[in-house]
Amino acid sequence: MKKIVIITVISLLACFIQGCDKNFLDRDPLDKLSSNQFWETKQDFDMALTAIYGNLQTPMFSAGTPDWDLITDNGYGQHNSNGSQAIVRGDIFSSSDGYIRDVYKNCYAGIARVNIFLSKLANYEGSAIDATAKKIYVGEASFMRAYYYYLLYTCYGDVPLVKEPLTLENQIQPKVPATEVLDFILNEVDEAIANLPNSLYKDAKGHLVKSSAQALKLRILLFIAYGQNGNVDLQIIQQAKNVATEIMQAGYQLSPQFESIFRSTTQEGNPEIIFSVKFLAPDNATSMDQWYGDWLVASPLKSFYDAFEANDKRRDQTVFVGQVDFNGTIHKPSNNVPTGYGLKKFLSPDLIPYGYSTQSEQDWVMFRYAEVLLSFAEAENELSGPTIAVHDAINSLRLRSGLGNLSKTLTKDEMRTAIRKERRMELAFEGFRYFDLKRWHIAEKVLNNVKDGILTYKFEDKFYKWPLPQTEIDRSQGVLIQNPSY
Repeated sequence: MKKIVIITVISLLACFIQGCDKNFLDRDPLDKLSSNQFWETKQDFDMALTAIYGNLQTPMFSAGTPDWDLITDNGYGQHNSNGSQAIVRGDIFSSSDGYIRDVYKNCYAGIARVNIFLSKLANYEGSAIDATAKKIYVGEASFMRAYYYYLLYTCYGDVPLVKEPLTLENQIQPKVPATEVLDFILNEVDEAIANLPNSLYKDAKGHLVKSSAQALKLRILLFIAYGQNGNVDLQIIQQAKNVATEIMQAGYQLSPQFESIFRSTTQEGNPEIIFSVKFLAPDNATSMDQWYGDWLVASPLKSFYDAFEANDKRRDQTVFVGQVDFNGTIHKPSNNVPTGYGLKKFLSPDLIPYGYSTQSEQDWVMFRYAEVLLSFAEAENELSGPTIAVHDAINSLRLRSGLGNLSKTLTKDEMRTAIRKERRMELAFEGFRYFDLKRWHIAEKVLNNVKDGILTYKFEDKFYKWPLPQTEIDRSQGVLIQNPSY
């Protein structure tokens, strides 16, 4: 049984309206929420925090994350999920829907919840919440706000920096420079690190811990370490190495079985998971198995399949050929298999056959120890070349995958290439590839040279920053200025 249940937004709002109190009929009229009816007890704040966690159940942040790989050299989206086909073709405009619009919208929706929570917490004068609990609340909320602004920063660059609940007076805000956004993100993630419990995630009953925030900071540092042209900033990459080293000393381990990270039956207590979005059927089920195992929302490309080394167990744990096959338990997809391949990595063997009634409850793993090892190896190699520590980190992943150690004669450049390949194979369809291509500044080189894509790829330099949604520009009455080149 999973440790915590993230209840649905509808159920949560119903509980908010009723105050989760059997005596709610004795209260003021309940046709609207007011400060007199909420934010009075620790239970109220716990419920609000649950809603903040629950926002991560939005598919873009969790079960739908594999769609990010549909705009890379890893896969093709026959259903055009999140506007992937237009992005691949280079048809990116301020009026585009899908990711171009929805990253902005969903991130600011999450930020709004956090801002209200932190404002109410700062003004709380009751005795139900002690200093320790308040500190942890701040840490959890700060992590969430840092995460959303990190996505906004990586996708758009300059964006409005909203730190307080919106009112009629402040609802229209201008962009601020991306450097200011980044400073805020780093301050927020440091606030989270300072306030969250110093325990392993497996012992935290689904709540964020210090190492979760450190893993987010590590991801942020690696993204910004390559600047605007792909040249490494050694000072930032050193910071990344330091953070990775701290996480590596916290007590996490690689799970002995790669697939156990993604199966609901083996996720609780998994030593590799550093933070995940919780799901639990039937109230919080997803359609993950139907999406990927039956509809084939994500179709790996042949070139991606062929990129795995011979004997790499991750290939057949990540990709299925033609039909899903778990040791003879077979599901034939009802949709076409346009590339000949499907995404197996996140499927549940025990839920076959996949269909409309399938209730998937795999947690979505947002941070795991394998990413930390890859990030450490990348940072250490850029700083000192292929040291023993670099080999140890990468070879531990290769060993789990049934592969031999990398050659000890690799140069720094050769090791860089090897690390980037290991990262692609290990983290495939977990939402990393697009952002990796951007931060290394090789998106044009890689994407414009995809030869086996069903679509013709086109990546222009301006796509490193997307346009702000035109709906937001219009709503701002001229205050919000569009990004250059759009």
